[in-house]
Amino acid sequence: MEIYESEIVKAIKDKNLITAEEVGDETGAGTVCGECIEDIEELLKITR
Repeated sequence: MEIYESEIVKAIKDKNLITAEEVGDETGAGTVCGECIEDIEELLKITR
């Protein structure tokens, strides 16, 4: 989906997202093939 890391981090911070599913709902990241779910979960850990 080519969602930039900065977009994901901004969504996590602005919306207080806590799960990869919430990030997917908000940005679309991880919703097609799911290959980047681990990356999203790592961003959730370091951003919150």
